[in-house]
Amino acid sequence: MHVTVIGGGGREHALAWRLERSPSVHRLSAWPGNPGIAALGACVPGRVDDQAGILDWCRREAVDLVVVGPEAPLVDGLADRLRDAGCAVFGPSAAAAQIEGSKVFCKELLRDAGIPTAAFEVFADPAAADAYLRQVGAPIVVKADGLCAGKGAILCATLDEAHAAVDQVMRQRVFGAAGERVVIEAMMSGPELSVMALVDGEQVVPLPVAQDHKRALDGDRGLNTGGMGAYSPVPQVDPSVIQQIVEEFLKPTARALVAAGCPYQGVLYGGYMLTPDGISTLEYNCRFGDPEAQVILPRVEGDFGEILLACATGRLAEVQLTCSDRAAVCVVLAAGGYPAEYATGFPIDGLSDAALLEDVMVFQAGTRREGAATVTAGGRVLGVTALGQDLPATIQRAYQAVARIAWPGVQFRRDIASQAVSS
Repeated sequence: MHVTVIGGGGREHALAWRLERSPSVHRLSAWPGNPGIAALGACVPGRVDDQAGILDWCRREAVDLVVVGPEAPLVDGLADRLRDAGCAVFGPSAAAAQIEGSKVFCKELLRDAGIPTAAFEVFADPAAADAYLRQVGAPIVVKADGLCAGKGAILCATLDEAHAAVDQVMRQRVFGAAGERVVIEAMMSGPELSVMALVDGEQVVPLPVAQDHKRALDGDRGLNTGGMGAYSPVPQVDPSVIQQIVEEFLKPTARALVAAGCPYQGVLYGGYMLTPDGISTLEYNCRFGDPEAQVILPRVEGDFGEILLACATGRLAEVQLTCSDRAAVCVVLAAGGYPAEYATGFPIDGLSDAALLEDVMVFQAGTRREGAATVTAGGRVLGVTALGQDLPATIQRAYQAVARIAWPGVQFRRDIASQAVSS
């Protein structure tokens, strides 16, 4: 079949890489893709918000399956438009994608279904939000309702910080229309865990568990980022915890979406906190995590194209998902200064040298071609992923590959997965 991947980041490169290795996929394309994906299939210049252009491409090129990578086009209804035209789509409807696109929708869905999450209130008036903050005090979390590229949740240690967050989100509109409403919720404490699953209505098939590193600097210091690395499996988390999340969180969430009239079809990404009082839901995302996808997808076995097609066409119950017992580690190479201001346009040295290492994949995220050179074009530039028999050996292999790549100002964490082998 002909499969088109929508998006052009590291997550989409990992999806394309895995699909290209699927026996059922005879042709692969991407909209718009990136230089790494271009080595696997045709890349079509365009914007992910150009629904008409994407639909025209899929019709003209007889695309059998569309795999939507980023959240924004899903929230904007791309999957609906494609399905209405008769295309098979891996990705939820706009109504179901509200689980990421609207914090209010997500929290109210969880509350009504009795799925544990932090206590919360919703406000559309900043004065009312400020009054509530004076009532409950701090620490507290202020969340913009809509999509904010992962930056809409503000953890406030003091009341002054909380009032400032409301001012920035609701009055100054630093996140635009996403700040029309806010969710103010109790702050929880404990280790975080992300669990992703393929979902088709009430059918839920969990994927290998991964752990990512959000802070920019070693030792979980510095600013929050989109993710500086990931690893899988997660040996410090008991398998019974994962099973509990699947049975008591992911499956009830899928049933709640069906009951709400918006059955989910695609990958559902749950973020959870292991609090002293038990597991609680932090958030849901309507797409694969990035960089978690770079360590999950290399571990998934079988015909991945057929697996996603089954999910997209209501046949997920037929899927028996298996995964390798090998470990995977991804180290993100970022531009100097990321996630604050950074420069782009630097030629990247050593891409081919790193890829020569056995069981190493270099997934491109923020890159572009300039003549014969691949140059930096974003904050997170590359995801260097290695596979191995165990985490210690895989960590070593990933950093051996990292050592072969260079450009002026490149930065990366040197402690990815270290907590998993030291705990």
